[in-house]
Amino acid sequence: MAQRRMFSKKITDTDLFLEMPLSSQALYFHLNMHADDDGFVANAKTIKRMTGASEDDLKILLAKQFIFSFESGVVVIKDWKIHNYIRKDTYNSTIYGDEKRELVEDGNGAYTRRGRAVDDPSPQVRLGKDRLGKVSKDIDIASATSTPKFSKKDKPGKHKYGEYKNVLLTDEQLAKLKSEFPKDWQDRIERVSGYVQSSGKHYKDYLATIRNWAKRDQQSNQSNKVAPQTRKDWFG
Repeated sequence: MAQRRMFSKKITDTDLFLEMPLSSQALYFHLNMHADDDGFVANAKTIKRMTGASEDDLKILLAKQFIFSFESGVVVIKDWKIHNYIRKDTYNSTIYGDEKRELVEDGNGAYTRRGRAVDDPSPQVRLGKDRLGKVSKDIDIASATSTPKFSKKDKPGKHKYGEYKNVLLTDEQLAKLKSEFPKDWQDRIERVSGYVQSSGKHYKDYLATIRNWAKRDQQSNQSNKVAPQTRKDWFG
């Protein structure tokens, strides 16, 4: 296993990451340092104790999908391949092949659950022999640790994104979003998520909605004459 690890500011400079407690951020860095060359960690609970992190720190990383957990107790760093490039002559494949087969990579190389469908019930995931237990009120652990089930064959599974888990995107749509808005794609998701939560309105195609909002923002910036009271007309 390589001895050097890298971190990308594309992940660690985001509001989603920086808004976490410092203890959760530190745990994330230590998990990365102890991961194998495919981003898998078999002793997350031990690392948590070593670093003085709490159980909630681990739950936050799961809830915000910075890591994924498996029934075996193994966890994987979601954005491992965005952080790290391992040279072929030093690369050692993970021994956790069964867990790796549950994952696919999006267009940027980030791991995602294979074929996870929206709103499917799932059993609770374990970390080792201990259940994660009940989560703090502000953490939706269920969406972060659900076991994948398959949707209809002709429809790719959609995943929930945003603070309120109400922006639905397929893996392909998320990859397109990251490609089109590499600097602020997460902010654009959060903007839609907040509006949907407050208004009760839902959209058939969230990628199309984000694109439409971006066009309206661009038109507004060009004209630079949009009155504040007309901003409510942008959402529709």
